[in-house]
Amino acid sequence: MSSKRRWAGIILSGLVVLFLLLDGASHVMAPAPVVEAFQHLGIPPGLAVPLGIVELVCIAIYVFPRTSVLGAVLLTGYLGGAVASHLRVGDPVFSTVFPVLIGVLLWGGLYLRDPRLRILIERKEK
Repeated sequence: MSSKRRWAGIILSGLVVLFLLLDGASHVMAPAPVVEAFQHLGIPPGLAVPLGIVELVCIAIYVFPRTSVLGAVLLTGYLGGAVASHLRVGDPVFSTVFPVLIGVLLWGGLYLRDPRLRILIERKEK
């Protein structure tokens, strides 16, 4: 495996993980802007902490190489919920598309750093 490809994947995954850690931690701390955002989305603010914990657990699963694909699947579902929430309230396009971009970067980083995933995706039928 190319060392450059692997390092690009590690850096890309690291940036995504840092962003998601900040997001998950902010949900757990539930400052005023998070409470306001939850109210705007029609989500009870009391769910901020449980959702933050779910996000942090999914991130932990994604970070470990043996479970990274499972973590990516779980985080994709989590981000899909964010997209649905933004669509439901009619938020601007960027707010709706941003979780999709995070998901693409999440999978892109994993694709670059995990040869098992590349083999699975690039496998050609004979």
